[in-house]
Amino acid sequence: MAATVPAVSDVTGGRTGTGRGMAAQLAALSAAGLVVSVQQTLVLPLLPRLMAAFDASVTAVTWVFTVSLLAGAITTPLLSRFGDLYGKKPMIMVALGLQLAGSAVCALSGSLGPLIAGRALQGTSMALIPLAIALIRDTFPRHRVATAIGFISATMGIGGTLGMIVTGLVAARTDSHRPVFWINVALAAAVLALVAACARDVGARVGGRPDVPGAVLLGGWLVCLLLGISQGNSWGWASPGVLGLFAAAAAGCAVWTLVELRVRAPLVDVRLLAGAQSLAANLTALLLGFAMFAGFTLSAQFIQTPEATGYGMGGSVLDVGLLSLPSTVTMLAASMLAGRLVLWLGPAFALAGGAAFTALSFGWLALWNDGPVDIMMFGAIQGLGLGTAYAAMGTLAVQHVPMHQSGIASGINSLVRVAGGSVGGAATASVIAACTPPGAIAPELRGYVLCFVIAAVGAGLAAAVAALHGVRHRGGEHHGIS
Repeated sequence: MAATVPAVSDVTGGRTGTGRGMAAQLAALSAAGLVVSVQQTLVLPLLPRLMAAFDASVTAVTWVFTVSLLAGAITTPLLSRFGDLYGKKPMIMVALGLQLAGSAVCALSGSLGPLIAGRALQGTSMALIPLAIALIRDTFPRHRVATAIGFISATMGIGGTLGMIVTGLVAARTDSHRPVFWINVALAAAVLALVAACARDVGARVGGRPDVPGAVLLGGWLVCLLLGISQGNSWGWASPGVLGLFAAAAAGCAVWTLVELRVRAPLVDVRLLAGAQSLAANLTALLLGFAMFAGFTLSAQFIQTPEATGYGMGGSVLDVGLLSLPSTVTMLAASMLAGRLVLWLGPAFALAGGAAFTALSFGWLALWNDGPVDIMMFGAIQGLGLGTAYAAMGTLAVQHVPMHQSGIASGINSLVRVAGGSVGGAATASVIAACTPPGAIAPELRGYVLCFVIAAVGAGLAAAVAALHGVRHRGGEHHGIS
């Protein structure tokens, strides 16, 4: 195993901040992550309402969600790399500014086109989580890095639940989509001021020119890949459009890899990020993203399935959020304890344990899904798993890379997780569609059970990958955080 790269900020004295200052910075970065997570889920319950408001088809309205995913795919590696070059805090401020602008455009929109444009601007803020993780690595003492990363990672689940609750409360009182986005405007503005006041940026800034060809090629093939995955169910997986997108993605990825291997200052150091250390973290991110996104969307649909099906709960959007609260509580608790677990076991074994608990939660739901108590038990177990896993994964993704590449390493890991979520959403949607009889108002119960089993297998594979990595690199795990 290669020697651990020393932290630049350790050498320069960048980690000498007071406990109060670190707490304020962690609170600011966690709040920023919360805003990003809220915007990712608050629009999902609005899609049926938007179809009626704008007299649009399902395919057209789906772009309200899809476009933010595509925008995030392009900007996450770009802003992450800019963070390495020019400073993480300035790029976090840019991401929050784009989030604020996008929320305002959505709130003012009176037709589908401006709403989609605003959602694209919102999607660019997905880079904020990896930037925050990289900034934590720059500024926090070594023994507190894993706990801080876990706390920020937990905001993904907390923000998702909060988004559902906020949308549910607003949807019960108004037919307009605008109030939800005005709330996001207020949140983004408040957090922008908080980050400006509390965040410190003392890491090295290597400067230099950005790798524009690498950024264009990376964005191009990622858009082709994610667009093909997201539209596979509606266009047909064997349709010329989807097959063409996948072929373009494969060709674009090959060209991009060749370019990155030859330029002096690449956007992504392919040799470093495709090495044994990064490969384990990114493969685990792919599998956990698959399971997490599939579980989140499936459990929300399951709760809202009409009681007339014989198994549904007939819940509202608000019910979805409220039943997700146990997951939020246990995820927050696990993320706060994850730092000690990472230091004790090492990030790989901690990640394996978290992924195993995540698999167990889906196994629970596949076997027991009769009522709210079963849903809350699923959420509580899942929160423990994901709270631990994402804290450990964030650490594993950056522990072995030089400080000046921690932003892009975290960004690629985040991007892979999003790609896994896209695959998970598409795969489970196909299963649900296949298990829905013609003319039925909902799929058969076996369709949901099969999807829960698939998600459990995905999380179980993530646990196996992480455990194997821990065994192969035993001895370098416990002191790898820099």
